[in-house]
Amino acid sequence: MFTGIVEELGEVTAVENLGDAARFRLRGPVVTEGAQHGDSIAVNGVCLTVVDHEGEEFTADVMAETLTRSSLGALTVGSRVNLERPTAVGARLGGHIVQGHVDGTGEILARTPSEHWEIVKISLPPDLARYVVEKGSITVDGISLTVVEAGEAHFTVSLIPTTLALTTLGRKQPGDPVNLEVDIVAKYVERLLGADREAAE
Repeated sequence: MFTGIVEELGEVTAVENLGDAARFRLRGPVVTEGAQHGDSIAVNGVCLTVVDHEGEEFTADVMAETLTRSSLGALTVGSRVNLERPTAVGARLGGHIVQGHVDGTGEILARTPSEHWEIVKISLPPDLARYVVEKGSITVDGISLTVVEAGEAHFTVSLIPTTLALTTLGRKQPGDPVNLEVDIVAKYVERLLGADREAAE
C-alpha cells in the first residue's frame, strides 16, 4: 500500500521493448536505498516490482496490460517520474490509501497559475466520474490530491509550490497524459450498496 506522498522525482535511464512487455531502468537514490529483489515501488502511481537494482538505479518489468491502461507506455529515456516506496505498517498515512493500481488515464486540459498555487484541470474518463467528489481524494501520477471541482468529464486540483517543485505535475503541460487512481473506499461502498440492493430484490 502507498499513500500518494511522492518521495522523489526519478528519471528513466533505459527502456527495453520486449514485444508484449517492456523493461524500464530508473534512477532514484532515495527509493533504491535498501531495495531488494521483489520489492514494490510506485512509478507515476503504478506499483512495479523491483527485478534488479544496482547503485541508485532499479529495473522493473511492465506487462502489456499495464502499458495499455496507464501512461507508462509513453515514457522514454530522460522522462521524469514520481517514485514512492510502500508505506511501513504503523507509519503515518500522510495522503490516503493508494494501491498503485491505475484505474485509467486523464489528460492535462489547462493550468491556471496564481501567486502561491496553481489550479490544474484534468480530463476524467466517464466510467470514473462517479467516484470523484469535491473535497475527496484522487491519485494523479501517484500523487495524493484533493479534488477542488468535480465535473462529469473533468476535475480540478490545486497544487502548492512543493508539489509543483518536487513532482511531475510541476512540468506537465496541456495534452500530457496522467495516471488516475480513484479512492478505493468509494469503489468498495458502491460494491456493498449494489450487493444490498440485489439481496433486497
